[in-house]
Amino acid sequence: MIVVTGGAGFIGSNLVAALEARKNSALVVCDRLGTDDKWRNLAKRELQGIVPPNQLVDWLTEHRTWIDAVFHMGAISATTETDADLIIDTNYSFSQKLWKWCAENRVRFIYASSAATYGDGAQGFDDDYSSEALATLRPLNAYGWSKHLFDRWVVRQVERGYPCPPQWVGLKFFNVYGPNEYHKGAMQSVIAKLYHRISVGGHAELFKSHHPDYPDGGQMRDFVSVQDCVKLMLWLNDTPKVNGIFNCGTGVARSFLDLTLATYAALGMEPDVRYVDTPLAIRKNYQYFTEARMERLVALGFQHEPTSLESGITDYVQNYLASSTDRYS
Repeated sequence: MIVVTGGAGFIGSNLVAALEARKNSALVVCDRLGTDDKWRNLAKRELQGIVPPNQLVDWLTEHRTWIDAVFHMGAISATTETDADLIIDTNYSFSQKLWKWCAENRVRFIYASSAATYGDGAQGFDDDYSSEALATLRPLNAYGWSKHLFDRWVVRQVERGYPCPPQWVGLKFFNVYGPNEYHKGAMQSVIAKLYHRISVGGHAELFKSHHPDYPDGGQMRDFVSVQDCVKLMLWLNDTPKVNGIFNCGTGVARSFLDLTLATYAALGMEPDVRYVDTPLAIRKNYQYFTEARMERLVALGFQHEPTSLESGITDYVQNYLASSTDRYS
């Protein structure tokens, strides 16, 4: 049995779909479905159960002999959330509880960290997870800090020889896009928001650059398809000897203008791109570049063949966002 926390969410539901397709494990989702359409992310899945987060530890204990792995994707992921107490309780304290349970019960534990732990990128994007390297990072928001705090706690457990799960992996997800993110509102990927705007005749708006090294729209991110993220998690599930905290990206930074032009091309439309000032509230800490270094995973045997931005956007737009029948994975 495999448990996926946040299994009704964006990355989690795509992972559940891929695990179900393998037909070799019963699947249990831990999540809150709420009152919107988030449940549709799971509508096609056959599940052993759906467990609320506040009941998960007791449920795990009751079913301990059946559980092979916990994929901990659940979190408050909004970078705009300002309730730091809620973020710490959800992203840090709850994660500690799951780690300790998995260590005690010898269950593998793979969890979602974030590229937000790198802050402004001044220290680069090398996934060196030694305590010394992690100590140099300075996240820019409470979400990134909560993920960083847990990464550092995990590394301390390992370095001090405290009990650990038989396999433990943290994944620093970069800018992920793809189906099943529709419930995320303002936190949807740029592609999804751009599609909704231009598909009804609106123009694309990109930030002007306030950095001499980057043109308007030339700000760069590592945009990674959710299917590439799932491929990595399946490989980790099949390779239990691998432990550590690793990047999950393409390893190739692309500009917001590249993304915008690819979205127009997928729709068969002529580009109409206009530039607006970066809001003052975020201008000081705005990131102009992110790019995952993927060498460590490759050295461990992962076949890193990322989907190109153009191919990923074409698939997402034409087969999901623009679908008249079903846009869920």
